[in-house]
Amino acid sequence: MSLRLVPDELWALAEPLIPRFRQRPQGGGTAPVDDRAVFTAIVYVLTSGCGWPELLTVPTAHRRFTRWTKAALWRRLHQAVLDELGSRGEVDWSRAILDAATVRAKKGRPETGPNPVDRGKPGSKIHIVSDRRGLPLAIGVSAANLHDSQALKPMLMAIPHIRSRRFRPAKLHADRAYDIDHLRRWLRHRGIIPRIARNGIDSSERLGRHRWVVERTISWLTGYRRLTIRYERHADNYCGLLTLAATLTCFKQLTKLAT
Repeated sequence: MSLRLVPDELWALAEPLIPRFRQRPQGGGTAPVDDRAVFTAIVYVLTSGCGWPELLTVPTAHRRFTRWTKAALWRRLHQAVLDELGSRGEVDWSRAILDAATVRAKKGRPETGPNPVDRGKPGSKIHIVSDRRGLPLAIGVSAANLHDSQALKPMLMAIPHIRSRRFRPAKLHADRAYDIDHLRRWLRHRGIIPRIARNGIDSSERLGRHRWVVERTISWLTGYRRLTIRYERHADNYCGLLTLAATLTCFKQLTKLAT
């Protein structure tokens, strides 16, 4: 089961990025749990949806997950997998698609707000930029009541500079929520052609020609059971799990190329 959750090829990319364990200056203590075992436990939580207390190594797994999140491990691992795809020409920069989806959140979590589509219940919003094929390039988390348009600039700037012939999309497709003139100007200034639906002009049929790709990506990510409801108290931890899910989604494309 552990090899199915974390294949050797994925571990080969992750292991060099993991912060090294520091022994206590005074010595003593229990022997550290193997990094690969902890990494596998984190992937198990993400895929199964179980709570941290259900793990046998819960203090170690959650503590190390938090430390690795602060060290930006998940973002760097995501870029490492994208680098592998980009170097093989498997990232399609001809267009990118931006969209958002809301998820319920437990009460008392920061970076939440009243969900406008769920009777004002606490929620968070997932922001995703994908390439033309649906590979998740960047992930973000905000309060559910944040207007989608406010995430356009941060999400485009969050796309990593991966190893490939291009490093930014030629076009950006988005729905009417992003139909703001200054955002169109900002995109053109960066050499990106805006393909944003215009209110009262573009039909929903034309709108869905490219948007379905990112909607499928959202479905892939929310298929990881731990992400369907935001249990994590800190938004950075929830974003870390989202980024790990994006990494696994991209890694599956790598495994298809190897077969």
